[in-house]
Amino acid sequence: MKTFTTSVLLSASLAFGVLSAPAVQAKEDFKVCWSIYVGWMPWEYGDKSGIVKKWADKYDINIDVVQFNDYVESMNQYTAGEFDACTMANIDALTIPAAGGIDSTAMIVGDFSNGNDAVILKDGKSIKDAKGQSINLVELSVSHYLLARGLESVGMSERDVKVVNTSDADLVSAYTTKDVTAVATWNPLVSEILSMPKSNKVFDSSNIPGEIIDTLIVNTKVLEENPKFGKALTGAWYEIMDEMQKSKKVRAHMGKASGTDLAGFESQLDSTKMFYKAKDAVEFVNSPALKNTMEYVAKFSFNHGLLGDGAADAGFIGIETPAGVFGDKGNIQLRFDPSFMEMAAQGKL
Repeated sequence: MKTFTTSVLLSASLAFGVLSAPAVQAKEDFKVCWSIYVGWMPWEYGDKSGIVKKWADKYDINIDVVQFNDYVESMNQYTAGEFDACTMANIDALTIPAAGGIDSTAMIVGDFSNGNDAVILKDGKSIKDAKGQSINLVELSVSHYLLARGLESVGMSERDVKVVNTSDADLVSAYTTKDVTAVATWNPLVSEILSMPKSNKVFDSSNIPGEIIDTLIVNTKVLEENPKFGKALTGAWYEIMDEMQKSKKVRAHMGKASGTDLAGFESQLDSTKMFYKAKDAVEFVNSPALKNTMEYVAKFSFNHGLLGDGAADAGFIGIETPAGVFGDKGNIQLRFDPSFMEMAAQGKL
C-alpha cells in the first residue's frame, strides 16, 4: 500500500532525479494532447512560440504538442496510452483515466473555472426554469457535474430534466436549431452561444468556485521514470504564464487561436481564476479544500456509475492530495502532486 507519506518522499526524489527503483530506460520522445479552452490555450502558444521546444531541449528530450477538437476523444487517447499527458478537468481525470485504471498525476494545476462553465436556457431566467427541459451537454463531463450542482442548489435533481449527450464540437450549431432549448458547456462555446438571441445564463461555475479545476494530467509511471519530462513541461508552462500575463500580443494570439479576438479572450479570462504564479497553484493544491472538493466529485461520479462496475462506493478509487487521501489508499489512481510546481516557485527547474 502506497501511503501519502511515501508519495511525498517519492515526489522529493523525483524532483532531484533520484529514483530508488531499478534503473529504467528513460524515454526521449513524449506526446501531450490538449483541446480548446481558455485555460489550455497556453499550450498552443507554447508550441507555436518554441517555448515548449526550448525547455525540452534543455532536458534533451522531444515533446510533441497535439491539439484535439474533441475534448473527450483527447482523454480517451491519453487513457489508451497514445499520449503521456493531457489537459483535462479534475472530474474527467477521475472518471476517464483513473477509472480506466491509468494511474495519473495532476502535475500542473493551471486554473479553476470561475464562470467559464455555464448552463444556458433559451427561455427562462433561473435554473428552476430548466425543469422539464432537455439539456444538451457532453454527458458525464464537467458540464454534467455543473448542471447537477445547479439543480441541487434550488432543490431539484436530474430527474427534473432530460440530459442529451452532445459532442462539444456540435453544441454551438445544435443551439441554433429550434429543437435545442438548453445547453451546459464551457468557454469559448459559452461566449459564442451567449452572443445569440434568446440565450440566458442561469447558472455558472462562479456559483461553485474552486470545484471545476483545470489541470495537466501526466501518466504517473511515465513521470516517475522520466522526471525530466515533468521539469520541461512545468518550466515551459510558467514561462508561458509570465508572457501571457504581461503581453497583450500573446493573449491576442491565444484568442485568435481559440476562435475569438483579444477582447473575447480577455472576457473569458475574467471568468477564470488563472494561477499565473507557481506559488499560488501550490497553495491551492495544498489546501484541505481540495480534498473536500474531490470527495464531492467522487460522490457525483459514483452516483452516475462512472467509477467502474466494481465500485462499491464513492471511495473505490483513491485520490491523493497533500491534505490526505480520499478513498481507498490501496487503489490510488489519481494524485495531486505539487512538487514540480514547487520547484518552479523556488526557481529550481
